[in-house]
Amino acid sequence: MVERLREELGISDKVARAMMKVPRHVFVPSSYEREAYVDTPLPIGSGQTISAPHMVAIMCDLLDLHEGDKVLEVGAGSGYHAAVVAEIVGKKGKVIAIERIPELAERARRNLEYLGYDNVIIIVGDGTKGYPPEAPYDKIYVTAAAPDIPKPLIEQLKPGGKMVIPVGRYEQYLYVVEKDKEGRIRKKIWGPVRFVPLIGEYGFKEYEVI
Repeated sequence: MVERLREELGISDKVARAMMKVPRHVFVPSSYEREAYVDTPLPIGSGQTISAPHMVAIMCDLLDLHEGDKVLEVGAGSGYHAAVVAEIVGKKGKVIAIERIPELAERARRNLEYLGYDNVIIIVGDGTKGYPPEAPYDKIYVTAAAPDIPKPLIEQLKPGGKMVIPVGRYEQYLYVVEKDKEGRIRKKIWGPVRFVPLIGEYGFKEYEVI
């Protein structure tokens, strides 16, 4: 799977190496284990999905992750994407992963502990508000589509940092957001994507997506 992604997408060596080390089948329900290495999203319960491997690879490459980065993930799901990022940032780095659904957060925590990722912290909460106690962050990424880029995430991004976030409801686009050393924000669109909606104070309201 990873070799095909490398050939088709030209993903970087460090992202490819990280994905080779993370066993995706651990992060999917047992009924989907046979499909774990197919390049497609899979349901993980509570109306949520684990992202397709190609999207995980693309987002990691767009973030330009480095060893030692402190990274905020909004939407931990079952923990797969956080595990890939944790491989790249290494023991000197840290991943703060926020998940609003307690059952999924606990599953992510168990999966990551089982695989020995002690550089990932799972937080139950509203990810649209970020996580101020650990801010600022070198990199931020969001695994659900927001109606707009949440202001708290921009505020918690370190000068010189980068964020990747899908934006939109019926038509969604993946944005790359950069904050320069003076704090100015630059946004560019990578391309169209399809994600579940981001629920929270600075996202969609639950009644809007029922």
